[in-house]
Amino acid sequence: MKLHADQPDTLAITAYGEGWVAVNGQRHTGSLVVTSEGQVMAWEVQQFDHLTAEHFEQLARVTKEPPELVVFGSGSRLRFVRPALQQGLMTRRIGVETMDTAAACRTYNILAGEGRRVVLALLMDI
Repeated sequence: MKLHADQPDTLAITAYGEGWVAVNGQRHTGSLVVTSEGQVMAWEVQQFDHLTAEHFEQLARVTKEPPELVVFGSGSRLRFVRPALQQGLMTRRIGVETMDTAAACRTYNILAGEGRRVVLALLMDI
């Protein structure tokens, strides 16, 4: 599915499919983190079962100011991680929303387009 950004000065998910996303037209196939501050970086987690609390802790430190919200895309289907893995974010009062990758991409685009401090963490294990 092709998507169009409302605010062209922010990074946007411009397309996605099974096992990949395009950020501002550039295709990525591995797990990644996208911030509304303009960063795209690999997320060193390959499978849902390999997620740790440190993976989520990293998300609090990828932006200058802590994000308001982390949108976690769990892959092609919705899967929830144990709350203990997200405890560090919750302690910092950073919201966490879990959804499948397609929904996470759409949600990130809306929030980033509104100027919100949001981090998108996509797990690409198919």
